[in-house]
Amino acid sequence: MSLGGSQDDHQVADRADRPGDGHTRVMGIVNVTPDSFSDGGLYLHADAAIAHGVELVRQGAELLDIGGESTRPGATRVSEDEELSRVIPVVGGLAADPRTRDIPLSVDTMRASVARASVEAGAAIINDVSGGLADDAMFATVAGLDVDYICQHWRGFGQEMNQRARYHDVVTEVRDELAARLALAEQAGISHDHLIADPGLGFAKMGEQDWQLLRHLDVFVALGHRVLVGASRKRFLGVLLNGREARDRDAATAAVSAWCAQRGVWGVRTHEVLSQADAIAVTEHLML
Repeated sequence: MSLGGSQDDHQVADRADRPGDGHTRVMGIVNVTPDSFSDGGLYLHADAAIAHGVELVRQGAELLDIGGESTRPGATRVSEDEELSRVIPVVGGLAADPRTRDIPLSVDTMRASVARASVEAGAAIINDVSGGLADDAMFATVAGLDVDYICQHWRGFGQEMNQRARYHDVVTEVRDELAARLALAEQAGISHDHLIADPGLGFAKMGEQDWQLLRHLDVFVALGHRVLVGASRKRFLGVLLNGREARDRDAATAAVSAWCAQRGVWGVRTHEVLSQADAIAVTEHLML
């Protein structure tokens, strides 16, 4: 019997068949925001954000994701100038620092102008939680930049997303809506190899809907793109843990990271890195 043979064959992706290299990497989060749900205000100044990025890499992060605009439920948008002033110094600083200059930098933005400026400053990945829906210029801009693009499932901005969490079959509908955005991104000139799919946990999803998506990660891996999952410290974990505060949900997040490693997910986006990297290392060793 093959390793993992006691688990559902349609759920556990064979390592040779996974998009990417079969390894689940940790993408450390660097929020340069005053209002992010978990760590807002802690790294608002560029020097603090750069130091935090360096520390995440020391703990095992293989990528860093820098964001200057909170996308939590209920968040209001910041101006383009404010977003640029938060993000660009941090990207430039991390790209120049010898401790992080070889780490791929991602920028979490819904604006094509910020994407372009970020790549010019040293970013190699654009993480667009709107999947191109917030800015009509995003797909063409990213295609011209020739960088990786994380295309997330999305149904609306922070102030309206919870009202749009209505599904008959959440897994099928999210899969189909995300697949449609990925197809449009390819049609706009972003190469298949540059596309990364994200089912968007917590974005127009509530409670059990997030759990259903996690139970069926195979559906998203089967799209044929690398898959990124962002479960870190999110509300559905807190509900399961009887209302535990966001910063006390890292052990639960590590359980999700291990699950993602089993299911063939390319990357997990997390606030804390050390226990996530450890959970993945153990899981991948058991799967050898």
